[in-house]
Amino acid sequence: MKKKLSLLGIVLILVFSLAGCGTKSKEETVYDQAVMEQYADAIVMNFSSMGEKDMDAFRNMSELELNLMLMQSGLPIEGDNFLTMMDAWTSGVKECGEFIEHGAYKFEENNEGAILTTEITCAERAGNIEFAFDKKMNLESITVNAEYSLKEILTKAGLNTVLGMGTVFIVLIFISFIISLFKYIPAIEAKFKKKTVTEAASTVSAPAAMPAEEVSTSDDSELVAAIAAAIAAYEGTSTDGFIVRSIKRRTSNKWN
Repeated sequence: MKKKLSLLGIVLILVFSLAGCGTKSKEETVYDQAVMEQYADAIVMNFSSMGEKDMDAFRNMSELELNLMLMQSGLPIEGDNFLTMMDAWTSGVKECGEFIEHGAYKFEENNEGAILTTEITCAERAGNIEFAFDKKMNLESITVNAEYSLKEILTKAGLNTVLGMGTVFIVLIFISFIISLFKYIPAIEAKFKKKTVTEAASTVSAPAAMPAEEVSTSDDSELVAAIAAAIAAYEGTSTDGFIVRSIKRRTSNKWN
């Protein structure tokens, strides 16, 4: 019994110790909302007064120069995060119009840090800005959200639907057109095969026999005289007994 009570006491001690540690770690994360609001005001004031050339000057800075500049300004922001915030602000201004003013801040804590939210009034439409801080109160990012009316939301959704469905139908029509052309493929293939067979047959067929070559005696008198003399010598007569009128070449040679 004493052992059971001892074990129960140890377990209770451990439970309270863990609970105390949890409370202590939770108490270590303390946010100063006033300071966070000052950081947010500085970002809004600087971004709203900067032109495109000023922003390009920051974008053209080296990482070391930008970090040194932010350190001297006292803003707890990394250089990469600062450039990302600047791009988010530029996109928000294009969507909502020129910044006019902002309202009071609302503080909200989460597992990753804290978020400050404020309503903004711009030239074209209203919206809000969210400033995200980590647990060390370093400003990590901003998000500019524009507020659209119900009519604008429905119009935008309708346009997206029409665009999406239109793209699908165009693709389907194009595929149907391609499929409709398949019926011409056999005829084209047969035409090419016929042409290939004809060309092969004309290439393989033997050339026509050449006509016997006839040599006119008037064109080559010396050749005629030489042949007449050879015949006379072979017959043992003179060339006066016959007249060579024409000479034809034989297709085969049977001379020994």
